[in-house]
Amino acid sequence: MPTYIHELKDWPRFRWSHERIADPLAAVSRRQGRLIGRMEALGFPLRAEAVLQSLTEEVIKSSEIEGEALDKAQVRSSIARRLGLDIGALAPVDRHVEGVVEMMLDATQAYDQPLTEARLFGWQAALFPTGHSGVARITVGAWRTEKSGPMQIVSGPIGRERVHYEAPHAGRLGGEMRAFLQWFNAGPSLDPVLKAAIAHLWFVTVHPFEDGNGRIARAIADMALARSEESPRRFYSLSAQIRAERKAYYDILETTQKGDLDITAWLQWFLACLDRAFDGAEVTLASVLKKARFWEAFAHEPLNERQRKVLNRVLDGFEGKLTNAKWAALTKSSSDTALRDIADLVRRGILIKDEGGGRSTGYSLAGLG
Repeated sequence: MPTYIHELKDWPRFRWSHERIADPLAAVSRRQGRLIGRMEALGFPLRAEAVLQSLTEEVIKSSEIEGEALDKAQVRSSIARRLGLDIGALAPVDRHVEGVVEMMLDATQAYDQPLTEARLFGWQAALFPTGHSGVARITVGAWRTEKSGPMQIVSGPIGRERVHYEAPHAGRLGGEMRAFLQWFNAGPSLDPVLKAAIAHLWFVTVHPFEDGNGRIARAIADMALARSEESPRRFYSLSAQIRAERKAYYDILETTQKGDLDITAWLQWFLACLDRAFDGAEVTLASVLKKARFWEAFAHEPLNERQRKVLNRVLDGFEGKLTNAKWAALTKSSSDTALRDIADLVRRGILIKDEGGGRSTGYSLAGLG
């Protein structure tokens, strides 16, 4: 049976090679500063749109890492309402989505407040408003107990399971979490970006809850990154990049948790992943500017509510091609009404018809340059 790092005598005295992380840390910090500067230079509407897109992506992708798909329109509506942003008609939001959004916004908008046991309990309870994970009833708003048995990360079919990791015994959790929270809330003796990386690893290694540990670990990392920037505004999504590299993410976690207390390799991976997350911020910025250019080009065109709603959905990253049937479904209108709306926009040069025809005819936005 492997030995895990939380079983080692010096746990949790992590160590690392300062020489091996100095250059990537400096590069990430410089890029982080440039990105924040560029985004802050945007006018308020564009900056607010960038924040909304980034937070929406963060919430959706963090859940996807755990195999859970959230409705993008619901997530976006919940965030917009909580931040007081006007995005037109808001989609109805179920309480589970509200809970996930509530956790993420509390972590990032109140980044300068202490992280406490009660706060973590609230986050985990928000993730599981019914007290169930799937069909299984779980302990909510409290550390896991001995009743849940060993907390293991397992893969493979029944009878041939592979144990990737086993967390500390439930009886240790009180002391483990007091040590973690005291360290996390301590003054700036460590680079805050490194603190985000270590906090993520430390929390997910302790695995204090029956469920929700990965999402909460990533929220804690986001909170630490917000502290590093001294700003609640999020312009990039670390979880989106982790989702894109999910196998590598789980591999480096497993290797680190089965290793010694030298976490240099984990820090290098985290910094590289964060650097690649900044690439995603460039995509977000381009999308925000494209949306602004579009509405500037057609600012004086009279549009009905259905047309404005669908055009915004397309600009926000509509999946697949826009068809008459999808228009009708989005606007809850008849096929004839959808066809009239689309034909009107094509006539005015706002939409263009894609090549092909028949029922599957698709339409694209014009005027984006």
